[in-house]
Amino acid sequence: MAIARSKVTAQGQISVPAEVRKKLGVGPGSVLEWEEHDDRVVVRRAARYTSQEIHDALFPDEPAEGLVDVSQGVRKYIRKRHARR
Repeated sequence: MAIARSKVTAQGQISVPAEVRKKLGVGPGSVLEWEEHDDRVVVRRAARYTSQEIHDALFPDEPAEGLVDVSQGVRKYIRKRHARR
């Protein structure tokens, strides 16, 4: 089921419909990623890392439960990484 439709211009440009911009949280200057999956193309907002990826990097051996204090996690990671061997 399509959310919205866009028309491709002669220059290969498209407009992102307002409903899609709102749903993705994008605006002027936002970067979109186009990814191919079998016979489909998925468009999504480009992000560097998800919150789950950040949690997994900071706490590789701990399950994600609720909110995490990022500052504490960074300190813990730096101490562990730079600990004397």
